[in-house]
Amino acid sequence: GGTKPVPVNIRIIATSNRDLARSVSEGTFREDLLYRLNVVNLRLPALRERPGDISVLADHFVKKYAAANGVPVRTISIDARRALVSHRWNGNVRELENAMHRAVLLAVGPEIDVEAIRLPDGQPLSAGSHGAAVDAGVAGRAAHVADAVTRAHVGQTVAQMEKTLILDTLSHCLGNRTHAANILGISIRTLRNKLNEYADEGTQIIAPQSGVAASGYAAA
Repeated sequence: GGTKPVPVNIRIIATSNRDLARSVSEGTFREDLLYRLNVVNLRLPALRERPGDISVLADHFVKKYAAANGVPVRTISIDARRALVSHRWNGNVRELENAMHRAVLLAVGPEIDVEAIRLPDGQPLSAGSHGAAVDAGVAGRAAHVADAVTRAHVGQTVAQMEKTLILDTLSHCLGNRTHAANILGISIRTLRNKLNEYADEGTQIIAPQSGVAASGYAAA
């Protein structure tokens, strides 16, 4: 509504994973806005098109989230690196970053192995589904463990299963409520309400950064 020009000194950086020229032709994106933004155009190849970056980025994210969570920096095993490079990473760098964040929290032993690298739905990262060779022994052991865990939960109520999952995840995260909530896919408020409920029942709740032990909480 002004009558005089206002001088500004800004630069606009806009990103999109859509074909904007096609969107313009389909009428789902304004043509004038495209030409206002499209001065210098940079195309960033998908992560799967630059496999040499995957291992370097994975190492970077391991160091970043090991420091953020106060845990030792583990090296990535050879088999895990092969699986990382062969995966398509449809979510690009953000998907890889989240996967390595989970791996830092889930890894046990001196290395981050394939079993620690999980997809958003909780499934293990498998190179075999993308045409690479898979260690059948590792896959077989993982399937055996999954089957044993499933059988161990038969007969439990949903509430009991939920409680076990929440407390085990909290214990694995060294009591860190924020990281546990992220892994569980719930809000920090929901997690705190659940923990208060369990504490009222007499369950001992692990304190933040108190370590992981078999007796981290008492059975209700």
